[in-house]
Amino acid sequence: MEKPSLDTAKAGAIRFNTDNSQMEIYDGNQWIGILATSPEQQTGGARALFGNSGSPQAIQFVTIPTTGNSSDFGDLNQTLYWNAGSSSITRGLINGGYNSSDTIQFVTISSTGNAADFGNLTAGRHQLGALSSQTRSIVVGGASSDVMDFTTIASTGDALDFGNLSGNCVYPFTASSKTRGIIAGGGTPSIKNTIEFVTISTTGNVSDFGDLPNPRYEMGSQSTSATRAVFGGGQTPTTVNTMEFITMATLGDALDFGDLTSARYQIASGVISSPVRGLAVAGNPSPYRNIDYFEIATLGNAQDFGDASEDAANAYGLSSGHGGL
Repeated sequence: MEKPSLDTAKAGAIRFNTDNSQMEIYDGNQWIGILATSPEQQTGGARALFGNSGSPQAIQFVTIPTTGNSSDFGDLNQTLYWNAGSSSITRGLINGGYNSSDTIQFVTISSTGNAADFGNLTAGRHQLGALSSQTRSIVVGGASSDVMDFTTIASTGDALDFGNLSGNCVYPFTASSKTRGIIAGGGTPSIKNTIEFVTISTTGNVSDFGDLPNPRYEMGSQSTSATRAVFGGGQTPTTVNTMEFITMATLGDALDFGDLTSARYQIASGVISSPVRGLAVAGNPSPYRNIDYFEIATLGNAQDFGDASEDAANAYGLSSGHGGL
């Protein structure tokens, strides 16, 4: 049995409680347990959510470390497509959508159920991109727009101005580490090859990062680990199956990673990954349902994961385990 200390503890003191085998810290009033977990340790069963083109209200999900077909999650509170997803470890946001909607909806990723209203973007738009850290979501571009706006994911409310892209941009690729957001390619309507970045915790306009191997848009925002962003597919304007990667903490041009299982575009828009595995979900052309996976830390071609239960082109994607968490 633990015996009381002969001295009065001071705030910040640490002890090992032999009764519950836990490290504790004194907060000035009481001893409280020290949590031995972190977001990185809680993403082993990371879940990916994505939308549909066949039934635009329906939400599908898969468990990223496994393989298999998608299951039903719930429904959006509005019928929208051409939107973009962002997320923390617990909450997913579905931003914008056709026809120039300013709606933001949210879901709790670990459960199933319908989306609820979160707030509104600073400007309605579709064909946009989104990225996020554990605390902040940033929505970028969209039809005839260079706007970037942000929200605090844990709260609800309307978005605030973040800054501007270097020009109007539709269908950009987006990715994020814990500190940096990446925006690559897209259409202006001419197709871009630029890669730009922002610091997520601040506000301001984009800065130059490097270039894609060729101009490209309608790519899949397939994946980020904490250090590497991998992206692929899209149109040049020819539809391609190539994947490239960048190291987000540095600056420079994208390098070859491998190939998707098929050439396609309008892949689910948002960051869909666990810390180790990325997904490329559906897209055009038909059959709109194939899901690929690849290991982010290595180089090589994608493999078959399974199939979406419904057509899933022109749709958002998000996960509870991407590299911005």
